[in-house]
Amino acid sequence: MPVINRIAEFHDDITEWRRDIHAHPELQFEVHRTAALVAEKLREFGVDEVVTGIGRTGVVGVIKGRKAESGRTIGLRADMDALPIEEATDVPHKSRTPGIMHACGHDGHTAMLLGAARYLAETRNFDGTAVVIFQPAEEGGGGGREMVDDGMMERFSIDEVYGMHNAPSIPFGQFALRPGSMMAAADMFIIDIEGVGGHAARPQRCIDTTLVGAHIMTALQSVVSRNVDPVESGVISVTTFKAGDAFNVIPQTARLTGTARTLSPTVRDLLEERMAKVVENTAAAFGAKATLDYQRHYPVLSNHPAQTEFAAEVARQVAGDKVDPETPPVMGGEDFAFMLEARPGAFIYLGQGDTQYVHHPEYDFNDEIIPIGCSYWARLVETALPVM
Repeated sequence: MPVINRIAEFHDDITEWRRDIHAHPELQFEVHRTAALVAEKLREFGVDEVVTGIGRTGVVGVIKGRKAESGRTIGLRADMDALPIEEATDVPHKSRTPGIMHACGHDGHTAMLLGAARYLAETRNFDGTAVVIFQPAEEGGGGGREMVDDGMMERFSIDEVYGMHNAPSIPFGQFALRPGSMMAAADMFIIDIEGVGGHAARPQRCIDTTLVGAHIMTALQSVVSRNVDPVESGVISVTTFKAGDAFNVIPQTARLTGTARTLSPTVRDLLEERMAKVVENTAAAFGAKATLDYQRHYPVLSNHPAQTEFAAEVARQVAGDKVDPETPPVMGGEDFAFMLEARPGAFIYLGQGDTQYVHHPEYDFNDEIIPIGCSYWARLVETALPVM
């Protein structure tokens, strides 16, 4: 079964919603306009229940099938927030908010799930309940965790949950997923160093925090290369180094920040433990003091095997043989991981072809994949909850 004809008929409507959301981007939990638009559309479609304010600014819609004998509920999730990036495109729907743009395609994710909700509310050709989840703050705010902690899974009796993300690196219309670890745990760290400041011409009277920071940054690279099993994955990236303000002053303090990425809880624990020792002992070797503040943010996104196999089969209904069931894992993070910790499910990529990559100022969602994504959502519900 390819793209659903009925969904193709209102492709233009979904595109219009997507471009409107793109023109009015909002950050993290401040997605008030987008959430209001989502709630308005769901009510317009005749969705049975629309609940706002889940996980602060999330929206949930409940769509009941024409039969309810199965008693099962399937959750479908899209994210709504944008990024603090100045848009560099010249498209008519370009962001109207300076310094903010939909550079990751969440506008498209939201629009596709709205399109699927319209179709499901219109046809109701399933036995059970479909719950459409519109999440805020995927980009660093942990909106997925907030919705789970707000009791969403229990409140709406969700049995399984599924997510989808556009992928510029994957050929147009191709789906890709894998069982197990698919995206990395995304953690943040802050290293504060204290030495002895003074005149740059008299370094012998100082403990130079810039020198200490440089050695710490270099030593941290040994944590992965000499502590992590080579067949495992780990990344430590120092991304900022701030120390001093004058050319002739050795600064008293310095701060390094960065991110650590892992694909297993064991390696995650190892990185945190080894980093703390490297930071403390490297600084001590120079007579300085340093502390590591390691902050765990998003866990590993781990697809459940049975649900991953099911999602791949649904994707084949829409895309034929254009489904990669063993796509390589990536070190990017995704807070749908919190929902997969709470319920079994699977996350899938939908290729949008040779376009600019996500988080780039010239990125734009490819509207041509909309009917494909909507059809996947619809078929997932109808296949998981068949009417006998």
